[in-house]
Amino acid sequence: MSRTIFITGASRGFGKLWAEAFLKRGDKVAATARNLSALNDLVEKYGDNILPIQLDVTKKEDVAKAAQSVKQHFGNIDILINNAGYGLFGTVEETSEEEARAQMETNFFGLLWVTQAVLPIMREQKSGHVIQVSSFLGLTTLPMLGLYNASKFAVEGLSETIASEVAHLGIKFTLIEPNGFATEWAGNSAIQTTSDISDYNSVREAFAKSGENSDTWGKPEATVEAILKVVDSQNPPQRLLLGKIAYHAIQDVYSKRLKEIEEWKEVSIAAHGH
Repeated sequence: MSRTIFITGASRGFGKLWAEAFLKRGDKVAATARNLSALNDLVEKYGDNILPIQLDVTKKEDVAKAAQSVKQHFGNIDILINNAGYGLFGTVEETSEEEARAQMETNFFGLLWVTQAVLPIMREQKSGHVIQVSSFLGLTTLPMLGLYNASKFAVEGLSETIASEVAHLGIKFTLIEPNGFATEWAGNSAIQTTSDISDYNSVREAFAKSGENSDTWGKPEATVEAILKVVDSQNPPQRLLLGKIAYHAIQDVYSKRLKEIEEWKEVSIAAHGH
């Protein structure tokens, strides 16, 4: 059965790859991009099954209009995929207020505005599936990505909360948590902090070296089958890690956290007071 999918950030990377995979199997796709020309090839190939929408997700009023235009055009929204976002590279001390706010405006507030715009449509339908593209860096951290980490931690907390609020309405939520993939996320799509403090050169160098191993970066095409399985599942996971780096990193992080929690168990319980 054909479904209607609203996906943001569809001009490149995961967004475009997944949009085409949906279109290829006959789904209807509303795809947003800041530059609509990036979607011309999909429009030429799939015609009326794709609705291209020029959108900056940080503009709340434009987001609300976009969601309504999707409903008017296709009649419903079965699945929302919040994919728009970018990485800000630099240490936290080197990050300016403008850079920090811009990162949160897109990665967190943009996702919030789109989710808020689509939820009334899904509530009316009494059905829907919201898929938030987070990151394994919403569960752990890496240096040089402090504001990006923070934005994804915020997405995790927000989405888990909404999931608990709308479950009785037939609306499902899934957080997709990829590790690094060979998209333009760490290339042309990335932003570097303008400040450069020499005391952090060793951190910068170690971070750069860690990305030199090609095995670190997943193959974007390999995620298509995973996203289709999530979309087609009657009982989708609340969280899905994408990539072996993410899987092993989070497994390690959580086992260490649980160990530390147990080690401090008596102090924690005594702090309750009774």
